[in-house]
Amino acid sequence: MAYTQKEVIEYVKENDVKFICLAFCDIFGTQKNISIMPDELSVAFQNGISFDASAIRGFTSVEKSDLFLFPDPNTLCTLPWKSQFERVIRLFCDIKNPDGTAYIGDSRYLLKQAMDRAEKAGYICQIGPECEFYLFKTDEDANPTDVPYDNGGYFDIAPLDKCENIRREICICLEEMGIFPETSHHEQGPGQNEVDFRYGSPLTAADNMISFKSAVKAIASRNGLFASFMPKPLFQKSGSGFHVNLSLLKDGKNLFTDIGQSDSASAHFMAGVLDKIADMTATLNPLVNSYARLGDSEAPMAISWSHQNRSQLIRIPAAIDSLARMELRSPDPTANPYLVLALIIHAGLDGIEQGLVLPAPISENIYTLSETGKRLPMLPSNLNQALSLMENSAFIKQYLPAQTIQKYIALKRAEWEEAKNSTDSQMYFTLQ
Repeated sequence: MAYTQKEVIEYVKENDVKFICLAFCDIFGTQKNISIMPDELSVAFQNGISFDASAIRGFTSVEKSDLFLFPDPNTLCTLPWKSQFERVIRLFCDIKNPDGTAYIGDSRYLLKQAMDRAEKAGYICQIGPECEFYLFKTDEDANPTDVPYDNGGYFDIAPLDKCENIRREICICLEEMGIFPETSHHEQGPGQNEVDFRYGSPLTAADNMISFKSAVKAIASRNGLFASFMPKPLFQKSGSGFHVNLSLLKDGKNLFTDIGQSDSASAHFMAGVLDKIADMTATLNPLVNSYARLGDSEAPMAISWSHQNRSQLIRIPAAIDSLARMELRSPDPTANPYLVLALIIHAGLDGIEQGLVLPAPISENIYTLSETGKRLPMLPSNLNQALSLMENSAFIKQYLPAQTIQKYIALKRAEWEEAKNSTDSQMYFTLQ
């Protein structure tokens, strides 16, 4: 729902809102926020709220550390898990420099740029995210353990599925926030769950992904559990993915109904994504642990596509024309959704502009590849390799600011080196 600044201010007064969280993300998609009192909201809309950007990973240096948060009134939502006696709302923010210009290191701004490019070319993207996560038990001190909450499997029901009530609580909470889940179910791993969302604009989808992760964490904690979005928390079980379902519309028509035509815009768009997927993998799969998931338990490893086949990087699900779409299956939930969607859109538009040819579909199971299949190009096998591809990519340099690329690579290389020298295979567990 769209709100004006005036409507948000009126909402705060009429609903006795006590605190307002101004939220944004660092370059890795980790949510940050500052709380302001209701009387400061008008000031925030007009002048912004300053913060120390040098303390945020991947942002500015101490020499130029002042940036400003400007709340986006369209993102108004209540945080239902907070105290009902001290109502709290949250607004995502645009980040600006002291002179009022957009801060180019703001990944939300980078996604807006990609959307503007698509709109100028006459295209509208619709995104429907699917996100998986695990629920783990906690110890007597409320610290997370690696013991799954249940031993259920795919689509199981109670009593095998102990997560059912938690998922229900999550979905109800999301609806109260103005986010509309379509389905939820137990996934293949013990304690593993999935929630799928109604499609919307890329910006809405990315905002919802950030909101979803914080809601899941909060509700799990309220129930004495720990929610993990780590790509591969249990090495012998299924990994968790962030599957991106994308439809492309022009003049009101869903272009993915024409995917069988080699010269269609949807075919060129998919060809563009396949062509640049290796270059952007460091942003889609940003952890050392991410690469333990790829190539295992229906997570892709080859750069290929097919109809319906869940072992492929991109698949075209069976659907009626209005819901025709591509599903990119490699991203995982630890990725920054703003960067993920921005790069996917740019890659697809490049494919359309350059008339890239979509390769033939691969119908076989990618995990039992024939000799022909084994010659397919592959995704990077580890984070270090993915970072090298990113570092040398003309595509990445065209669409991400140089300072963002440099800081992203430097910080992730440090993580790679730490992981190489660490004996803790689960070093990210409590952070994701």
